[in-house]
Amino acid sequence: MAVAALVLVCLASIAIGAKGLPLADVWHGLFHYAGSGDDVLVRKVRIPRTVLGLIVGAALGLAGAVMQALTRNPLAEPGLLGVNAGASAAVVSAISFFGVTSLTGYVWFAFAGAAIVSVAVYLLGGSRSANPVRLALAGTAVTAALYGYVNAVQLLDSAALDRLRFWTVGSLASANMETVGKVWPFIALGVLLTLLIARPLNALEMGDDTARSLGAHLTRTRVLAMLAVTLLCGAATAACGPIVFIGLMIPHLVRAITGPDMRWILPYAAVLSPVLLLGADVVGRVVARPSELQVGIVTALLGGPVFIHLVRRKRMSQL
Repeated sequence: MAVAALVLVCLASIAIGAKGLPLADVWHGLFHYAGSGDDVLVRKVRIPRTVLGLIVGAALGLAGAVMQALTRNPLAEPGLLGVNAGASAAVVSAISFFGVTSLTGYVWFAFAGAAIVSVAVYLLGGSRSANPVRLALAGTAVTAALYGYVNAVQLLDSAALDRLRFWTVGSLASANMETVGKVWPFIALGVLLTLLIARPLNALEMGDDTARSLGAHLTRTRVLAMLAVTLLCGAATAACGPIVFIGLMIPHLVRAITGPDMRWILPYAAVLSPVLLLGADVVGRVVARPSELQVGIVTALLGGPVFIHLVRRKRMSQL
């Protein structure tokens, strides 16, 4: 069912856009490419956009699932714990102060920013004595500070503002196969790491003492988990900008289907997260025709009410 939904949303992403195309023209662009304007739109714009949405969606969903397991906080996700903000701040600095204009340069700055903020939030949250609430508060504070910095840099540097105004809200609009080729190795490595630590993450969710009694290596698991999140979020943010709430919503949906076993949650999250991201991208292209609404805005509009619902449900369950 999940794979079928993914296939359908991929087809919709290719067939539906800000410019309406008959299905016959979409088919021609896919299988009988002749270099016409509509063929180029399908083959050079929509297909790369769909492929990038696939891998970025999977990266964000997996990162969110790992974060929630790592912190034992069902409200955790890379955006809420500052990882996306760190990558964004680093990329903004690279563009404004170092003149970096290529995605290759963005990726390394994004990785560095994500890694530094991950460590900072972990330390501010109390490091080994960290609990989910302290980590969430530390992440919220760091995120607010970093996005304030991002906005300040853009206001002071008009050239940077022109280059960043779409990137900072999260967008698939500038996708191309060169971008896909540069980020997929990092995302693939992050995916591999998450699958390798699925069993230790199951133990970690039960608490440190229980995890030790089950033979889990806590420090190694946490390090590998943060490395995986850094790879996944760094590459995704460098390619598309910060896209929030994907990593929050999908793991909750998946748990309702699979239960708490990370060995099932991670594969399902990798499949269903692109469904949400590409679906939101299609909606953004349709509702604002002939222009489009960036996918980061659509996911934020969807994710805000979901986050409020989850917070209220968690609070009620504690009463």
